[in-house]
Amino acid sequence: MIVNVMVTFVTIALIATFHGVRGLDNGLALTPPMGWLAWERYRCITDCEKYPDECISEKLFMRAADLLVSEGYSDLGYEYVIVDDCYLATNRSADGMLEADKKRFPSGIKALSKYVHSKGLKFGLYQDLGSKTCAGFPGVLGNEAKDAKRFAEWEVDYVKLDGCFSDVRDMDKGYVEFGKHLNNTGRPMVYSCSWPAYQEFKGMKIDYASIAEHCNLWRNYGDIDDSWSSVMDIADYFATKQEFWAQYAGPGHWNDPDTLLIGNFGLSFDQSKSQMAIWAVLAAPLLMSNKLSAVRPEFKEILQNKEIIKISQDTIGVQGTRIFRDEDIDIWSRPVRPVYNGICSCAVAFVSRRADGAPHPYKITVEHLGLLNPNGYTIMLIESLDLGIGA
Repeated sequence: MIVNVMVTFVTIALIATFHGVRGLDNGLALTPPMGWLAWERYRCITDCEKYPDECISEKLFMRAADLLVSEGYSDLGYEYVIVDDCYLATNRSADGMLEADKKRFPSGIKALSKYVHSKGLKFGLYQDLGSKTCAGFPGVLGNEAKDAKRFAEWEVDYVKLDGCFSDVRDMDKGYVEFGKHLNNTGRPMVYSCSWPAYQEFKGMKIDYASIAEHCNLWRNYGDIDDSWSSVMDIADYFATKQEFWAQYAGPGHWNDPDTLLIGNFGLSFDQSKSQMAIWAVLAAPLLMSNKLSAVRPEFKEILQNKEIIKISQDTIGVQGTRIFRDEDIDIWSRPVRPVYNGICSCAVAFVSRRADGAPHPYKITVEHLGLLNPNGYTIMLIESLDLGIGA
């Protein structure tokens, strides 16, 4: 079978007709987590007088929770509201406890958590393995058991643990121990680690088997920025590491290329479709970082594309890979359900990197995509301007 595709930026085809790594078994994140996280869009804005709608405050996260529900995101699986850095007071309390900045979070973290839960959503919170967070607020070092218990008291559902102001050589032990402290609280909490991202840039040999055993998801690379070049830099790095990294992804344990930029300033409409497609094929967490009230309808349609989300959340849980590059077109592929006679279906993304300003015709056979079902395939187009099929 020959597939003729007119590629603009991205074409997604679902072509229809195994996992041996031991992962964290806490019953959580059996599909890649979905939700909203503050960092990329709002960073560490703390001046609420100058930026009342942009500052890191309880109002920001309450609005996010409201909009996830009212705009229909929660119905599609976007369930986590995650507070990133800069919510804490500068110092711990007199008895050594973490506490939120009283001016920006006057009701306290537990009240915010309860508000998020009242919307039928789940609540996530940031901390850091080191002595300080990346923005200079108190980290968990020396207070690991106490802080894990604090998170449980605050009814946290998702913990993101960064790695600033810590020794990368101690992370193999430190991240494991903090995960055990979380488990000892008895409260189920998704555990997001930044462990390999810090070791990667030091050229260390990274123990991904241990990471997958102790973390539900983990950042492998630096922070994403609001630009197409940043998206493709991350995608390219994942592709260079895919033969090693992909084997450790699966239900309950995922590689994390960072947040979705869709609805912000840096990506065009077609570039936004490309990020959504690549992240879905990578079995990556779908964590938006945007101003939900300002997302234009065409970008909201991308974020709420049910078929792409279905690929992202496919329960086989195999991370896809980039299988071919040709004519400035990257081809990404991921096995997905339905399964017929032991043969998986396949989601294929054709991502154009061309800059000549016109749609580009491209021909490839299903055999060249590695699809060898003797009974043939049905092709379902998800995103494209045109698609022809011949035999």
